[in-house]
Amino acid sequence: MRRIIYAFGAVIAAATMHAQVKVQSSLSAVEILIGQHVQLTVTATAGKDAEVEFPQEAQLPAGIEFLGAIEMPTEKADDDMLRYQRGYVLTSFNDTLYYLPPFKVKVDGKEYEANKLALKVLNVDIDTTYVDEFQGPRYYGPKTVQDNPFSWDDWRLPFWLSVLMLVLLALSYYLYLRLRDNKPVIARIRIVKRIPPHQKAMEAIEEIKAEHMAQAEDPKEYYTRLTDTLRHYIEERYGFSAMEMTSTEIIQRLMSTDDPKSLDELRQLFQTADLVKFAKYSTLINENDANLVNAVEFINQTKVDVPQAETGERAVREELTAEQKRSQSSRFVLKMAIGYLLLMTLVLFLYVVVTVVQLF
Repeated sequence: MRRIIYAFGAVIAAATMHAQVKVQSSLSAVEILIGQHVQLTVTATAGKDAEVEFPQEAQLPAGIEFLGAIEMPTEKADDDMLRYQRGYVLTSFNDTLYYLPPFKVKVDGKEYEANKLALKVLNVDIDTTYVDEFQGPRYYGPKTVQDNPFSWDDWRLPFWLSVLMLVLLALSYYLYLRLRDNKPVIARIRIVKRIPPHQKAMEAIEEIKAEHMAQAEDPKEYYTRLTDTLRHYIEERYGFSAMEMTSTEIIQRLMSTDDPKSLDELRQLFQTADLVKFAKYSTLINENDANLVNAVEFINQTKVDVPQAETGERAVREELTAEQKRSQSSRFVLKMAIGYLLLMTLVLFLYVVVTVVQLF
């Protein structure tokens, strides 16, 4: 008896569940213009555990085109029911009234039909009164696909000019590196302090006197420095190349300018120096001091006082060598070349820009 009651209850529950399933369909618009899209939505209201199967494509009459299906989210309905949905996008290019057959949806294996629908497709009203006139609305009809091929003849000139512009930029940068790596040639101003010949000679002799004890063991170096000091003084004082002359030649040259008696001590000094340097003559300390005194006396007797205005510091501009002058000329040529190349690049760039804008 219980089994019969349970079976009867299950049948009633199943019948109740199936009675609650609802399938409906709706359109986003009942009227559309030719070519417009409309969405047809099919909704199935069923339980949470129901298996709902929508058709993949819509069964549509001739003249209605199916463009694709849209997956739509499931929504919650009343009494613990869910609303399952799917959308279908349709269009048409014929102006007429269409009858849309009901969609069939399977719920737990049982097929349900949705309600019937109608779709009105309207034509676009065109006023052809002024088709051949220049006033009023104009109707040109549908246009075909335009073919706009790439024309190399139009782009050849700006392309090669752009390549030339890049080459000029690269060449300008190369010349700039050459210019940057080359050391600049600058004429230097050297400050020269003018000292009278006798003062320079006396300063050199003072240095010899200060180093006399250290050089006493090497008379050759001592007399070499002493005679070189006198030679420099004579060269600057009398204006002839005493550094390149022998001692005898210097004495003979001085005899025509000075008192021969004042040259006896100088002649003795040069003779002693020659003996020391070339004959390894050994001198006494007193003899060395006497020759140093003789050198000082000769300088004091022959010195010429220079006016104060002619002494002091003066600026001397150093002359550029031939190599430096060539370097300076090369740098000038490089600067001119870089400027000319940059100017040409700018002109080409402006021309290419204008040409490209005209092509577009």
